[in-house]
Amino acid sequence: MSNASSAELPKIVDPYKLAEHNSVLEGSIPLRALPRFRDAVLGFDDDAACRVKLSFYMDSQRRRIVSGELEAPVNLECQRCMGPMGVVLVSQFILGLVTSDEQAQGLPRDLEPFLTDDFSADLWSMVEDELLLVLAPYPLHERGDCPASEELEAYEPDGSSAEPEEKTGDNPFSVLAGLKNTKH
Repeated sequence: MSNASSAELPKIVDPYKLAEHNSVLEGSIPLRALPRFRDAVLGFDDDAACRVKLSFYMDSQRRRIVSGELEAPVNLECQRCMGPMGVVLVSQFILGLVTSDEQAQGLPRDLEPFLTDDFSADLWSMVEDELLLVLAPYPLHERGDCPASEELEAYEPDGSSAEPEEKTGDNPFSVLAGLKNTKH
């Protein structure tokens, strides 16, 4: 995605007309204007924006499609150290434009539905949904970059996982196996 696009992406468009004309929209959306996303992340710079590129077209079955790419710089909370970690969220997606649940059911499995009104769609809401979907459920710093790595080393000094090792010694239940074979 190019860095040249700094114009704001339109909020409401007619996606069906855009698909009929094989249109491409490129622009940005201020992250502060996406309330659900704003509440889901630790934070971002005041002027942070999501860069978006959307291509509208019709496939061979005459379905209206929107494919997109987006990038957004945000801070997430590392679930290991509970500290901030800067990441750039990146997503690529392909959506089928539909106006009803029945149309959504008719889409092939490789297309996610994007429910719209007959002649308008809220692109900012669509982008916000895609940003929420790309969020990691448990964001973590890389092990060596995490401020909590010293504490982790106390529990896992060799850097191995915290899984218990299998013991190759005597099985305490081996006596029971012997009892099973004896007759009374």
